[in-house]
Amino acid sequence: MNSEKPTYTIDLSGMEFHAYHGCYALEQQVGNHFEVALSITTELGEIAAHDAVEEAVNYLHVYETVRETMSVTQRTIERVAMNIIDALYARYPQIRHVRCTVAKLAPPLGGKIARVAVTLER
Repeated sequence: MNSEKPTYTIDLSGMEFHAYHGCYALEQQVGNHFEVALSITTELGEIAAHDAVEEAVNYLHVYETVRETMSVTQRTIERVAMNIIDALYARYPQIRHVRCTVAKLAPPLGGKIARVAVTLER
């Protein structure tokens, strides 16, 4: 008998924000455009059986958590991604795994580059 609880995955992609992350003073003053993608694995519980949105990890609330977290200036996008992951685990104890990608669009690297991204998982 398998005693493991069933899970499901929620994917959110293409979330765009203007934020002030970066190691250069100018980045923290002018800001830059960022894109966030999430994959969240969470326990299914009785959500499907009860058709109970109030028991689910609500993707609208997930978006708001990401938006709030993006408003806190950090020097690295690694820290930004970890802050997002920590905030999601704090809000939803039923979460089992989060994969978070934070990309800085057109970063100031002295040449043409579309984006630089980091992906963290926990």
